[in-house]
Amino acid sequence: MPSLIAVGVLAAAISFGSPRQAPDGKAIFDAHCKKCHGPTGKPSAAMKRLLPELPVWDARFFAQRSDDQIVQVLMNGKGKNMKPVREALKPEEMLAVAKYIRTLAP
Repeated sequence: MPSLIAVGVLAAAISFGSPRQAPDGKAIFDAHCKKCHGPTGKPSAAMKRLLPELPVWDARFFAQRSDDQIVQVLMNGKGKNMKPVREALKPEEMLAVAKYIRTLAP
């Protein structure tokens, strides 16, 4: 009888699957955002000359924006240079990026 219980527990675990790992906001940022925004959210001088509208991600920037607002920018793009990433990233990945970039603020 104990083996029957073990089979039942194993079947339940398989049917529900293992918990999904949360998306890695830093890895996604590095792959999609770092080129323009820089590794710390402060664009390089060359990138700032090329794209002067790029904001610096400082405490003021984040105080004025919620994670949902940042996700909306990711989904819809901004201006002519920041293309939407809704085709490349899932909503939970965009939220992971929003949460990660907050860690970059001084």
